[in-house]
Amino acid sequence: MIYKLFRITLLLAGMFLLAFGMVNPQPARAGGSQYAILAWNDLGMHCYNNDFRDMAVLPPYNTLWVQVVKVGDPPQVVTDGIKVTYSYPNNTYSAGKTNFWAFDQKLFGVDLPLNVGLKGKGLAGEMDLQADHFIAEGIPVTEFSDSAPTVADPYQLATVIVTDATSGEELTRTRVVTPVSSEMRCDKCHSNKGTANPTIATGRVATNILTLHDKKEGTRLMTQRPVLCAKCHGSNALGMPGKSTLPNLSKAMHAKHAAVTPNTMAGCYNCHPGPKTQCLRDTMRKEGMTCISCHGGMKKVASNPQPWLNEPKCSSCHENTGQNNPLYRLSTGHGGIYCEACHDSTHAIAPSSRPQDGIKFQMLQGHEGPIDTCTVCHLTPPDGPGPHGED
Repeated sequence: MIYKLFRITLLLAGMFLLAFGMVNPQPARAGGSQYAILAWNDLGMHCYNNDFRDMAVLPPYNTLWVQVVKVGDPPQVVTDGIKVTYSYPNNTYSAGKTNFWAFDQKLFGVDLPLNVGLKGKGLAGEMDLQADHFIAEGIPVTEFSDSAPTVADPYQLATVIVTDATSGEELTRTRVVTPVSSEMRCDKCHSNKGTANPTIATGRVATNILTLHDKKEGTRLMTQRPVLCAKCHGSNALGMPGKSTLPNLSKAMHAKHAAVTPNTMAGCYNCHPGPKTQCLRDTMRKEGMTCISCHGGMKKVASNPQPWLNEPKCSSCHENTGQNNPLYRLSTGHGGIYCEACHDSTHAIAPSSRPQDGIKFQMLQGHEGPIDTCTVCHLTPPDGPGPHGED
């Protein structure tokens, strides 16, 4: 009822102001555009190894999604007649900021051009159309800006532009966070003669880990460098099944470290980015929730049979979410819009503690997210139930 009264009040106020010429009838979005661009990163954080000469857990690999809405009554998701491009004005190269391309052939069996990722995308280019959205998958962006190539900034900003495919006229643009970090703190336990390997000091954290693995598991990884962990321990994140006789990488890591890693945020940040990155930054974190609140402790995570494909659902805590896919990041809702388009990425649910995450919402509706302003997409506030069936 409150929602409906608000809509009626807003509509009457708008009609009054229009009648007296006090406002422009165009929606108040970037440049007064008749198009709304909803852009997001598929995950709240992508991580990658800071050095690939010995081993690799994850490569530099980030993914942007976009839906373009033509504002109207009703609004329409547009896929035809437009071109969507992305770029990083202050992050135009990655080679030299990471040594990934020196070892891509040995690790992944492909000799990639410099600054090109595993899916053929670079640091700028055209996004691909996939049914109801545009996507740029596997962008090899690092957390180091061109202007400060030795200072980590995990919240890099991409510029996304929508143009008319025929005329080249710009229709709308936005700026969206591409979160990326190499802050995996294996060194806390695996430094030279560290607590995990008190008799091992090879000079590098990665070789300390591989030496310890060889010692405990009877492997010969030190002679096979660089080692891609997912070749043996399957990883759904990389789409690699691994060896059927071995546990997947998530189970191997969480089960092996369960006895020595506390079920706390600090414990999670021993491996996941990280004490400086603070990758869990969403509105639920502001309310005191932690990784454990949704995922459970180390042993519970280790028991997940399909990590990355089987994760906690919003409906575990929230009613009437309408989540129509096992994964939040792949779910759609109101008007066929993806949940992440309005609420933002997993682990960065709006409003985020990072101001960079709020830039795109400010451009769309003049305040932080999630999107709660009907006229971002609707020309006039609609009658009837809103998202999630609110009155």
